[in-house]
Amino acid sequence: MRPQSENMLIQICKSKIHRVRVTQADLNYIGSITIDEALMEAANLVEGERVQVVNCNNGERLETYVIKGLRNSGTICLNGPAARRCQVNDIVIIIGYGFLDFEEAKSFKPALVFPNEQTNLID
Repeated sequence: MRPQSENMLIQICKSKIHRVRVTQADLNYIGSITIDEALMEAANLVEGERVQVVNCNNGERLETYVIKGLRNSGTICLNGPAARRCQVNDIVIIIGYGFLDFEEAKSFKPALVFPNEQTNLID
């Protein structure tokens, strides 16, 4: 008999942008988080992907989807209702998750990005 875990898909961290500064918060936009395109590529995130945003300043956690921002602009903008959960200059962590087969997940390596916390650019 095979272990149950062999047929299981598990959700793992596939992408992480660690400690970036919020540059804008636009309450009147329709929703989402705008992320500098260079950061998206480095973290292996795609436009429309669901992400979790963790605010290091106040402990808030929220889920939204990604919108592509201007390349090398350092843009991190919380849009719509998410703008109430973060303020400009808050430090956030952005995490993307994916589903993998249990065995594949054991050896998977996520894309981890550690940009300059002042500029949000990759040094």
